[in-house]
Amino acid sequence: MSGYPCPLPEWAASRGFRVQIGSSKRASLEVSIGDSLGTVQADEWNLLSGQGEPFLSHEFLVALERQGCLGDRFGWYPRHLLVRDTRGLLVGAMPMYIKTNSYGEFVFDWSWASAYERRGLDYYPKLVIAVPYTPITGPRLLVHPQANAGLVKDLLIKQAIARVKDYGFTGAHWLFTDCEDTPRLQDCGLMLRLGVQYHWHNDGYQDFDHFLAGFHSRKRKKVNRERLRVAEQGIRMEIVHGNEADDSVWKTVHRFYTDTFERKWGFPTLSLGFFREIGRTMGERVVLVLAERDHRTVACAVNFRSDGALYGRFWGCEQTFHSLHFEACYYQGIDYCIQHGLKRFEPGAQGQHKIGRGFLPTRTWSGHWIAHEQFRRVLDDFCQREQETMQQEYEQLWTLSPFREDAVPKTHRPVRR
Repeated sequence: MSGYPCPLPEWAASRGFRVQIGSSKRASLEVSIGDSLGTVQADEWNLLSGQGEPFLSHEFLVALERQGCLGDRFGWYPRHLLVRDTRGLLVGAMPMYIKTNSYGEFVFDWSWASAYERRGLDYYPKLVIAVPYTPITGPRLLVHPQANAGLVKDLLIKQAIARVKDYGFTGAHWLFTDCEDTPRLQDCGLMLRLGVQYHWHNDGYQDFDHFLAGFHSRKRKKVNRERLRVAEQGIRMEIVHGNEADDSVWKTVHRFYTDTFERKWGFPTLSLGFFREIGRTMGERVVLVLAERDHRTVACAVNFRSDGALYGRFWGCEQTFHSLHFEACYYQGIDYCIQHGLKRFEPGAQGQHKIGRGFLPTRTWSGHWIAHEQFRRVLDDFCQREQETMQQEYEQLWTLSPFREDAVPKTHRPVRR
């Protein structure tokens, strides 16, 4: 049910919805909706996202649209919310999508969809404010640096809820919100869901050995043994940035990507054209880790970077090699962060095994507004109880930390209630 797209209703695909929803003259701001970022200039959009955020960049989002990664096949329909002032300057925006399934969101609401179905109601379509297929925390209420941030953000939230009401969507969902947007969503009456990921923080490490020096001895030996085993198998690691990759590299990356999804996770959504385009347009923001053996690429990990962080996204390997996944997806990324002065490494959603390799539990948030009053009350109670459970799990996960107590990164300490 929730793994595949349902048809998009004709009214949701109408020109009137896609092109213009009208104006809000509050504080002389005009709100509109665009069905493609191709109609928005890259520099004006990127000015809103800030800090070189790779996934919120115009280049990343528009490549998804241009290269067949959205639409009917996958159930993602771009409807970006745009706010302009009287001069036509883009002062606010949200990456917004109509969703006709729950695939590629990573904040799981399939039980919500099932509850609607049991009542004879449709859960889809819904509105999602997120980056497709990307469980990375970041801003979702994008504001021009010289605009009134509070005014614009509140307008964005209220306009998304208004679209839910006007067009009969079941709700609006802001996924993986950052520390600024999360409390604002809560103040606007949204329900919050708590999740847990595993992030690495750079505590001023000089090199990889300096990082490992803070581990308990047994944990440190385990990591060193894993790295040694990769080398003993004759595997050589190489870092290649997007602007350094030729077409043969992108074909290899895409082959590993599709093979992994087809074997484990369902259906791949990113096309070869998408990888080619981001390699051309995002350049050094794309960081590939290639594993070679006998002059042949046997595995790869696809990462992206902002001005201050590295993000692991995809991994593929043509055969089983001992500890290669840890080397390609974790240790090479940590090395890269230390060498380039990046402060944080997010290697992807889920995976408790990451803790023992230096990626500590980190809370993530999403905000939800539900139109159906009865379901809103029920789901609000669900979210509160879920928060308590997830907080307990989060605190328990911290007991698995490999760090000595005096060596836990100063910027990454457990949040307790």
